[in-house]
Amino acid sequence: MYKNKFGILKRYFMKKIVTFFILLLFAPALYSQNIGISGTVRWDTMRLNAEITLDLISAGLRLPAGRTQGESILNADYLNLIRPGLLGLRIDSSSTIADLIERGEFSLLEIEALALGANKTAPFLSNDMRSMSSSYLIPLENISSALISHSRPSPVARILNPVSSPRYTGIIIIALGDLPVYGMRGTSRAVPCLFPKIWDSEMNLIYDKSMLESRYTAMARYSSSENIFKTDHPSGLSAELREVVGDRPLRIFAQGVFGINPTDLIIDRIDALQIISTDENRSLLSQGKVAIILNESALSYDF
Repeated sequence: MYKNKFGILKRYFMKKIVTFFILLLFAPALYSQNIGISGTVRWDTMRLNAEITLDLISAGLRLPAGRTQGESILNADYLNLIRPGLLGLRIDSSSTIADLIERGEFSLLEIEALALGANKTAPFLSNDMRSMSSSYLIPLENISSALISHSRPSPVARILNPVSSPRYTGIIIIALGDLPVYGMRGTSRAVPCLFPKIWDSEMNLIYDKSMLESRYTAMARYSSSENIFKTDHPSGLSAELREVVGDRPLRIFAQGVFGINPTDLIIDRIDALQIISTDENRSLLSQGKVAIILNESALSYDF
């Protein structure tokens, strides 16, 4: 009994130690007062954007001689500054990238490779020549593809007695405002993640990342309500949404949210049957032809 208790305590403290060193390793260069980062995750464009800025005056650098040194400082501090933004990225209802690393499901080297693979602009000077900046862009699709490991997709659910269903070109789930939280009395607004699951009202799993045919396909695209009420096209959809769900998508109102964090959506069983009753409509899930409409405030955040 004592050995078991000792083993549990040992595992607990080892987990805390690992977490501490991860946070320590990924912490920004707090000792430097001359450099900082301004970052944004935009779920509607599936992009992580960041700009790193060095205060040349505070750093004691004078142009033009100090330009090369300034560029060197920007490059040297980039990884430390961008990592917290990557670590906090929500993967699913229960996990961020930091959680995956803590559980040994993702490695520090993989995080570094994603950061170093960013699209980068050459360092540029501010108009007053007092600071130098570099901009970085990391497509969220690059991150999701790195987290998908299956070689064959899981089959989308089928039913013995399919219902008659039109052939759709995509699926739009509208999840605006406060929605009931499954298993709780309260309500919450849906929040984005890389791998949102879809459940029906009987809590049958309709869609998860294992069903994707290609690891290079985003599981779902997020957008705002204004992009489903356009007047310049018969579908009412923006050009960006039409690229994902086509001109004749099935439009569904979410009935609730589910998960430790409210990333997973619940749709009515009748709507779910429209999707899983035909091969053509089931393939919309495996091909990632899914768009989720959220409140504008949920579509981006700064770090």
